[in-house]
Formats: sequence, C-alpha cells, structure tokens
Amino acid sequence: MLITDKVVIWRDAEGDYHLEWDQSHPETRVDIQALADAEAGMDRDAAAYRARISGLPAGSRHFFRLCDEHGNEILASERRLGLHGTPNFRDFGGYRTADGREVKWGYLFRSGQLAHLNDADLALLEQLGLEMVCDFRQSMEKQTHPSRLPDARAPRILDLPIVPGNSSSLFAEAEQERAAPRDISPEEMFEFMRHINRDFVEGQREAFARMFSEILALDEGRFLIHCSAGKDRTGFAAALILSALGVPWQRVLEDYLLTARYFDPEVELRRIRRKYQLDHLPAEAIMPILEVHEAYLAAALASIESNYGSVENYLAEGLGVGPAEVAELRARYL
Repeated sequence: MLITDKVVIWRDAEGDYHLEWDQSHPETRVDIQALADAEAGMDRDAAAYRARISGLPAGSRHFFRLCDEHGNEILASERRLGLHGTPNFRDFGGYRTADGREVKWGYLFRSGQLAHLNDADLALLEQLGLEMVCDFRQSMEKQTHPSRLPDARAPRILDLPIVPGNSSSLFAEAEQERAAPRDISPEEMFEFMRHINRDFVEGQREAFARMFSEILALDEGRFLIHCSAGKDRTGFAAALILSALGVPWQRVLEDYLLTARYFDPEVELRRIRRKYQLDHLPAEAIMPILEVHEAYLAAALASIESNYGSVENYLAEGLGVGPAEVAELRARYL
C-alpha cells in the first residue's frame, strides 16, 4: 500500500520531474498519472519506487496522481520547484495535519535569495500568483544580492530583517583575526547555530509576529518566505506556520531537513571562502554553519517549551496568534 506521507516530487532545472514514494509491501503495483494536457515520457524504476517524467509544459506547475492496486490514491504536486537561480525554492503545502486534513498546495512557499533568477524563473514565479514576499535578510545582504522579481503582478515585499541567522558577524570576526587566527572548531560552529535558533524564539519575536499579522491581512493568501539560503531563518518561520496549521512536529522537522536534499553546502562554502577570505580555516570548521541539522531546530523548540510550555502557547502569548488567528489560518490554508 502507498504510504501517504512518503511521496516526494521535485522538478530539476532542466524541467524533468522526479517522483519518489514508499509502500508497505514491495510487490504493490503503483500507477502514476501526470495531470497535464501534454504527452509526457516516463522513466520508472518500480523496484526502487522512483520515476522521472519529462516533456511537461515548463511554464506552469503540475499535479500527479499515484494510485495503488488497493484503491489508495495520492494527489500531489512538486515539493521543490526547478528554478535555476535559487535551488531551495519549495512549496511547503501538502502536509497532513493531526486531525487528518491537508495543507493546500500552491499557497505557501519558501526559498533562499532571489538575486540570480533567470527569465524562465521569473515566468514561473509570476505564474504562482504570489501576493507577498517576506524577506528575512539584513540590509547588507539585500544590498549585495537584491531580489529579482516579476514586473507583472509583482508581489509586495515585506522587510523583516532577522539580526542573527546569518554568518556575517562570526566570519567577520574570523577575518579580523587572520593575522593571529584563533582556531574555530566544528563544535563551536555547531553550537553557534544552536544559539542562533534559540535566539529566534525571544530575540526575534517582533519579526515573526509581524509575519503572521501580514499573512492574515492578505486577500488571496499566497506568499513566499525567504532568507539567503532558505534554511535557518526561513526554516524556523516555516516551522511556526506549519505548527499553527496543526501539522505534527515530526512532519515539520522533515520539511525543515529537506533543505539538506536541495541546498549544496559545498557551493556555499566556496562563496563564503571568497567573500571573507577564509582560506586559513579548514572546511570542517565552516561546514556546520552551512548545513541543516535536527539539533538546530530542536534548540528552538527546547527554548519554546522552556519559556512557554508548548508551541501553541508561544504562538498565542509570544506572537499574538491565538485561537481566533489559528482558526482563520486553518480555514484559509487547509
């Protein structure tokens, strides 16, 4: 039998769709249908529960129906959109809630920086119908990598700078000490990331509270949240939104960790080395700050539970997202 929460679909930069799924018995037959008005070629490896579909129109999103021989059916869209200029652009809808409902596809998006989008990316972005883009980057990040967005139907930009959450201060300190470099251990970097996530909870409450109030003020409700890599500041924000919608924490964590599939720390490592002249530091000392780990989000959750008792209480008492706001969010997005 198909396992509902184990279907993952993504589009690569060449336009091919990749589907992966899991099933409770290895002999279960699974049929796949692309819901599009076009002929599509399919390569599939039934033994490995994988398929690749090519030839679908590039200018829009597509849904896929997976059916097993027992009559179980899953309708899903691509989790990661295949944008050339930002590899970690994802739809974080489609997740089941604790009461059995499902977050809508096509309303909630998350990504890294948008400075390098090409024309095809912009065309796809325009097709999404975004009303608002929440930008968690600091001023320096925005000046260095200004966002590129569609001219037509341009979404409103909401500036929500998160003061920690990027490596600038730590790397700048390391650069200043190059004359007599202090060893920066992987453990120190790892703990620095845990500290950042703990600080999100209290130190950045105003930004996340405003994010929710602005989301609730939207007409149609389609929005994008992003920072530079789309993993830390964006990851915490997405975790709050999914939690408010009633998605179980384990599923929230799985969405958070999907960044490891789509974001390549090695590429970012080269950029960071050039930017801060960090050739004197070994790669293993820098990598924890470019990676995504369960322990990072767990540090934020521990801070929430220590100070508020639960995520639900934090949303209500810390961010002003009480029962009425939660009910509105669920009515809109489930």
